[in-house]
Amino acid sequence: MGSSSSGSSTVFGLFWTALAGYGVFIIAQIAYRIRLRAIEDFGPVIHEFDPYFNYRATEYLYAHGAEKFFAWFDHMVWYPLGRPVGTTIYPGMQFTAVWLKQYVLGDSMSLNDVCCYIPAWFGVVASVFVGLMAYEASLPINTQHNLLQWIVDAVQGKYRPVNTSASASSTASSGEYPWLSPSAKVGMISMAMMAIVPAHLTRSMGGGYDNESIAVSAMCSTFYCWMRAMRSTNGIASAAIWGILTGLAYFYMVAAWGGYIFVLNLIGLHAAFLVGIGRFVDRTYVAYSCFYVVGTYCAIQVPVVGWAPLKSLEQLGPCGVFLGYQVLEVCEIIRKKNKLSRKDAWKLRIQLGVGAGALGAVLIVALAPSGYFGPLSSRVRGLFVQHTRTGNPLVDSVAEHQPASTQAYFQYLHHVCTLAPVGFAMVATAYLSDTSSFILVWGTTSYFFSHKMVRLILLTGPIASICGGIAAGRIVHWAMHQLWWNDQPEGDNKTASSASSTAEEDAADDSKSKAKKNKKGQNATGRGGKSNKKGSKEDDFTKLYRSVGEIYKSETGRHLRQLAAGLLLLVGYFMASSFASYCWRLSKDLSNPSIIVLARLQDGRAIKLDDYRQAYWWLRDNTPEDARIMAWWDYGYQITAIANRTTLADGNTWNHEHIALLGMALTSPIEEGHEIARHLADYVLVWAGGGGDDVAKSPHLARIANSVYRDHCPDDPTCSDFGFRGKRGNSYVPSSTMEKSLLYKLHSHHREQGVVANPDLFQEVFTSKYGKVRIYKVLQVSEESRRWVADPKNKQCDVEGSWFCPGQYPPALVPILNQKKDFAQLEDFNRGTRDADEEYQQKYHEGLMKQKHPSKKMMKRAEL
Repeated sequence: MGSSSSGSSTVFGLFWTALAGYGVFIIAQIAYRIRLRAIEDFGPVIHEFDPYFNYRATEYLYAHGAEKFFAWFDHMVWYPLGRPVGTTIYPGMQFTAVWLKQYVLGDSMSLNDVCCYIPAWFGVVASVFVGLMAYEASLPINTQHNLLQWIVDAVQGKYRPVNTSASASSTASSGEYPWLSPSAKVGMISMAMMAIVPAHLTRSMGGGYDNESIAVSAMCSTFYCWMRAMRSTNGIASAAIWGILTGLAYFYMVAAWGGYIFVLNLIGLHAAFLVGIGRFVDRTYVAYSCFYVVGTYCAIQVPVVGWAPLKSLEQLGPCGVFLGYQVLEVCEIIRKKNKLSRKDAWKLRIQLGVGAGALGAVLIVALAPSGYFGPLSSRVRGLFVQHTRTGNPLVDSVAEHQPASTQAYFQYLHHVCTLAPVGFAMVATAYLSDTSSFILVWGTTSYFFSHKMVRLILLTGPIASICGGIAAGRIVHWAMHQLWWNDQPEGDNKTASSASSTAEEDAADDSKSKAKKNKKGQNATGRGGKSNKKGSKEDDFTKLYRSVGEIYKSETGRHLRQLAAGLLLLVGYFMASSFASYCWRLSKDLSNPSIIVLARLQDGRAIKLDDYRQAYWWLRDNTPEDARIMAWWDYGYQITAIANRTTLADGNTWNHEHIALLGMALTSPIEEGHEIARHLADYVLVWAGGGGDDVAKSPHLARIANSVYRDHCPDDPTCSDFGFRGKRGNSYVPSSTMEKSLLYKLHSHHREQGVVANPDLFQEVFTSKYGKVRIYKVLQVSEESRRWVADPKNKQCDVEGSWFCPGQYPPALVPILNQKKDFAQLEDFNRGTRDADEEYQQKYHEGLMKQKHPSKKMMKRAEL
């Protein structure tokens, strides 16, 4: 009979494993299919702006190899300065695409197609790692404590180890009845959420060949390895191996995206959290030390990163944690060797900590004057101050840097936004361990930063899916047991029972001890009333607890549980259907590439508006190969990649002063703007219609120009006089300064009544089919300036014969350049004290405060 039961259980176990595997396959297939909608509707087309630069860099790597790639100085961008691409790019995605093309796909796919499909492939990879993290966080070995216990233990100086006997019992139960473990359900549901959650879809749709499309997978793989390194049953060797794997995964993250700073700091913060909560053990020390040493060594090898992990203020926190770990480990070694008491151990830690801190302070004081430490970047600073208040108008002009609203969370997370706090609370109150505590740190940090910057809602996708999957998975697990397996042990519940039994035994021992003490007290005082009352209350509570348990296990309780389970599964079904339907609908909107726009004509006909590519193709086919195109930096990547023409600026935005010069040329009166343009460009391209056109952006252009050329908007850092002054009929009325500007003249030439671009300065040569893009030829171009810039003698090579040879501005622009005042960020403590800068920043912020919603005015205009 027992043999028959065992055989039946084995067969059912194999069936359940196969069913779970098939479920993972289906979820992966859904994750892939939902990301292909853009390719199915528009073909294998690169989307947006930045992906075009990434594709062009991939083409260069594929054609020339890694050695030339890292020594690539591109003179077709940022004219006349150029850009050292190989040392200023995060190359992970380019190397991934080329490796797949050369060693996996070969001639079966073009390089363009590989780049278009990579976001969909890695969307599946990220979903798998999210499922693995949720599975790891839900294993019995990782779900035995709660945050309150840890806090009490930390205060008392205790370390609560894992109940290995209970874990073994639960593991055995899961092995005998694998369908009873909640871990698999939690993992699969979390993976399913991540597969279609819009927060992740925004950066992983087919064609969206951007850094984030692989970086999320790299981030999730790093976090999974770190959580696996924290597993309580790990030995020192296992912790070291997983710590090294964490460092290697982190290296790929560093190569993929600048968001590696978030990953580094989050792991460092978790390591510090474990110390603060009294969970510092040899396993944690070894895992973090291996991660930091391997990860930092590898990160330094990425040219764009260099020594930043040891110099940048944004990355020194984890370095401090690493050094602190070494001090704590030395203290632990001494404590164990000398068998120190808790008091003596704390004295030792304080002494060594103060000594290490003093030494660190001396090093900081010695290095700081030399400019060794780098400041917080303006984008990072933007996470801690109100949007449009960073003091950098270039950063303030980017819509993605505005804070997230409550509506944004529901838009990008939908029902996951409702379930995630429940799962978070479950982990904190009932299923906590060194591993799952990472979820608490990750969740709190991601919410904080995404709330500050809407773009970072991307970071909430994985953790929200994990927390939501924990909530939904455990509810489903409980409900299934009530309906189908009520007579079987409940996996983790068995752990809970064992733990509960242990706790009751401890409580019984405490009661006996207290009883003895009370008896002694009664002999000494003759009365033990107070103690008896307390004991009476404890007895009442125990009785209540037992009575509730009896009702729960009774026949009536079983029926009530089954009813509740049925209702929960029904509600869950409707929520899942609603969530899936919403995600598929939204994926249709997310599939629209900005370079091709779905639109409707006034007669109701649906069209694919392809004006932008038509304009770039016109440049490619109708201008000389050495033609220089002036356009706002947003379009630089597309012009260079599609039109194969030289541009003045692009989305790299590495040189604030150069962008300010471009902004001044576009927002100055047309005659003054032409005087700059004739020395730098042969054509001017403007976006001239629809939401977000160049006139809608132009107030930001003027502010950026004024941040360097302070006379551009005299005594007005926010250029408040540059904008619109209401409506006249169906047209917006520009201010006098805007109306005179080069940009407005080219944008509204012969469109608005009385607006004409000076025909002696500019000649209109192309207007797209639906008027979205206009191109003008610059007249009276200075050939002398062109020849001077092209002369190799005027390049500023770092050494003779070097590949690193930046260009220079032509001498004719020197009088204008002499008027500039290099922009100094507020957070750059290496810049010294500049009263003029402080005064400018003060006026800039005061001006923005007077404009209640400066960005909303632009958005309103952009909706036209």
